[in-house]
Amino acid sequence: MIGRAFSAIFWGIVADRIGRKPVIVFSILSVVIFNTLFGLSTEYWMAIATRLVLGSLNGLLAPIKAYAIEVCQAEHHALGLSVVNTAWGFGLVIGPALGGYLAQPAEKYPQIFSKESVFGRFPYFLPCVAVSLLAAIVLISCIWMPETIHKHKSPEKDIQKVKALPSEQSYLDSPRKKSLLQNWPWMSTMVSYCFFGLHDTAYSEILSLWAVSDRKYGGLSFSSEDIGGVLAVL
Repeated sequence: MIGRAFSAIFWGIVADRIGRKPVIVFSILSVVIFNTLFGLSTEYWMAIATRLVLGSLNGLLAPIKAYAIEVCQAEHHALGLSVVNTAWGFGLVIGPALGGYLAQPAEKYPQIFSKESVFGRFPYFLPCVAVSLLAAIVLISCIWMPETIHKHKSPEKDIQKVKALPSEQSYLDSPRKKSLLQNWPWMSTMVSYCFFGLHDTAYSEILSLWAVSDRKYGGLSFSSEDIGGVLAVL
């Protein structure tokens, strides 16, 4: 998250300058590489470093939302963004379950994975490589994804609707003449978005920490499989 916080604006600028598709492709490629390396981590510093680099190089969310708006008609913008959030929600359901059931496979499925295999020596490699393979398939599918930057046009009927609202004209034009920090409707939206993001992240992290802690410390002594199932349901 630190990597994303410091690099998100940079990737948004890059997506506006060179295009949505290159940033999306590069971000997915970084997932394939550094998510796999995370599963092969042997020390704590290596795990933290790979996650930090992955977050820094993953500028996917903003270009994806911009792309969804640019490929949809004006009346379908809200639907396009909701589909993006729906896909994110599916990921939050499938991801924890995938990680929980595939982590430590040599212990959970000894009849399939031996302790001498790569999955025995790296107990969290299997869920990481599974996600990386899925990301690789998505990366290949990006070949057929058209670029949309500076190729979308406002329909004439939308322009006429805007011109028919003179009382709103100054309000609609003012954000384009001011910086984002002076756009108070946008700032208020971002504050509420950050608040709910803080709540969601804190809840997910604290719940996992509490669930995995030993009962003598007030935890639940859950296994990774149990935690994955709980997070998938929540």
